Amino acid sequence: MRRARNSIYELRIEAMAILIAVSALALFFAALPAAEAQQEGKVYRVGFLIPSRRTPETPWYDAFRQGMREAGYLEGQNLVMEPRWADSNPGRLRELAAELVHLKVDAIVTISAAAALAAKDATTAIPIVMSGAIDPVQRGLITSLARPGGNITGSTGHPGAGFSSKGLQLLKEAAPKMSRLALLWNPTNPGDAGLPDELRTVAPALGLTVSVAEVRQAEDLPGAFAAIIQARADGLYVPPFPGTYDQLNTIVDFASAQWLPAIFGDRRFVIAGGLMSYWIDWIALHRHTAYYVDKILKGAKPADLPVEDPTKYELVINLKSAKALGLTIPQSILLRADEVIQ
Repeated sequence: MRRARNSIYELRIEAMAILIAVSALALFFAALPAAEAQQEGKVYRVGFLIPSRRTPETPWYDAFRQGMREAGYLEGQNLVMEPRWADSNPGRLRELAAELVHLKVDAIVTISAAAALAAKDATTAIPIVMSGAIDPVQRGLITSLARPGGNITGSTGHPGAGFSSKGLQLLKEAAPKMSRLALLWNPTNPGDAGLPDELRTVAPALGLTVSVAEVRQAEDLPGAFAAIIQARADGLYVPPFPGTYDQLNTIVDFASAQWLPAIFGDRRFVIAGGLMSYWIDWIALHRHTAYYVDKILKGAKPADLPVEDPTKYELVINLKSAKALGLTIPQSILLRADEVIQ
């Protein structure tokens, strides 16, 4: 009799356990359609606001599209991309942002702080995702990185304190005879405001002096080149700023013609024939931007998504250019390189 009662008791316990498990599974599967329903049957429209000119190769834009594909968004099926290019004319950004708002896109991705500001002025309702904006807090785009507030989130384009100094050290290792560095600098670019002082602080320990050649727009390049020649520079530092991208071949050709070992803030310069680049891994950053867009399209609010600083960087070296300059890149640098172009 006691054994029978124990058996009944055990059966009741097992039944309760099964009931609890079934209830938990029911709750789990009940939640799935809600997440999937946001994508099923809907075509999302994503705007992309870009300050530069459109070129045949746009690896960072393609990286974002790849990130969207990995998240399950396929162009022509459930996604329509609406890229807008300002052709290096900052004045067009507001007009293009207004155009995207008129299209009632589901989100606007911006390249550069200037593009983000234009989008912010155009809408307070449509989510805006920054992809590499410099100083978004100081420029009034967000309240803080942890709690951006409003309709804007995304990632900054700030590589961190002392990052430029590391690049200069790499250039000195690659070109140990270099003694007079020229900095191609845009004083109106917020991200580079303290760059001359930073480089001049570390230069003496590297046996270097630093001269500055200012470039605000493409038309300033001939004067900047003349200043670099006059300073008898034997090395060149080119940080990333919008005024250089459309003129990268001109800048690379000048460095080659003057036999200047140069380090750039964008790998595209190295692909075009420059010696080396060390900066944010823009491809990884723009691919990660799709993570934010995906979250927003699934219902997350920008104000609840913390803004991130870049976490991935890349060193790219062109050995063909090094050979043309008569340089032998140390093995210590080659081992640290993310990509070596033969």
